[in-house]
Amino acid sequence: MIWLTWRQHRKLAFYTLLGFLVLAAVLVPIGLSMRHTFADLGLAGCLRPSELSDAAAQTCDVGLRRFSDRYDSLNLVAVLLITLPVLVGLFWGAPLVAREVEQGTHRFVWTQGIGRTRWALVKFGLVGGAVVLLAVGYGLGMSWWVEPLTRAAHEGRLGVIVFDLQGIVPIGYTLFAVALGIFAGTVFKRMLPAMGITLAGYIGVRAAVEMLARPHYQPAKTQTFPIEGGGIPEGDRGNWVLAVGIRDADGTMVAENTRIQCPPGGKGPDGRACGADLGLGPGAYNWELYQPADRFWLFQSIETGIFVALAALLLYLAVRRVRRIA
Repeated sequence: MIWLTWRQHRKLAFYTLLGFLVLAAVLVPIGLSMRHTFADLGLAGCLRPSELSDAAAQTCDVGLRRFSDRYDSLNLVAVLLITLPVLVGLFWGAPLVAREVEQGTHRFVWTQGIGRTRWALVKFGLVGGAVVLLAVGYGLGMSWWVEPLTRAAHEGRLGVIVFDLQGIVPIGYTLFAVALGIFAGTVFKRMLPAMGITLAGYIGVRAAVEMLARPHYQPAKTQTFPIEGGGIPEGDRGNWVLAVGIRDADGTMVAENTRIQCPPGGKGPDGRACGADLGLGPGAYNWELYQPADRFWLFQSIETGIFVALAALLLYLAVRRVRRIA
């Protein structure tokens, strides 16, 4: 059974490995270029603003802007890269059962002394193991590749796109995509419908978890800082900011999704005090709701656990469905 599974999937495995090698050949030079630029601009010393003089801080601001201007276009590449797990689900998971049933080859296998449960466990186990190895390599490679981007970006590793690319979450995403494809194949028993359901289901679940669940893995923290004076607190860099606003002295929200930063005693063009155009009185302050940067690995673990659990449930249901296929 193991030999048969390898014979069936060796060509797909070869093309998948070839695709990853091509991807590495494209991304590794870009990653090395980003690291060289990061070092040449001296940005490693800019990540602790409290230790910088005013002149050094201005130099760092210029360097960070130059780095961002040069590599901002890579955000589009990152958006494409986060689709790789679902592609594995489409081409590895969806055909695993659906192609066998669509072509009728399942009847031959199941009448040669190989039970349905054993067939399913061997195929699902071998494909799942291969997928985990691919996902581990993908996660490690992407973590290395995006590191300069996350170090230069204000939102750090908790940023929406870069969080999905690195660490251990690609393992959960890929396992879920493959398991969803396998389950869809046991329900629809034809490849194209199974692939369509896999794509739609993956996008729907990923979007729901990212927008509805991830911000609440841990209670968010709040911090405040005055509208005049020192500006944003030191620890703000790398935090995932969920909401910002300006509140009056009594805590009433005056303006959402905005901040005011004025020098001490600063006045507007009309000579009025800072924030007077918003009706702010004495004691008004900036407010923000955020998830701290040091929760990155905790959030990675929680999200990976969610998708691994969903994958396990889908595979269990798929095995039960295989037993009922005519």
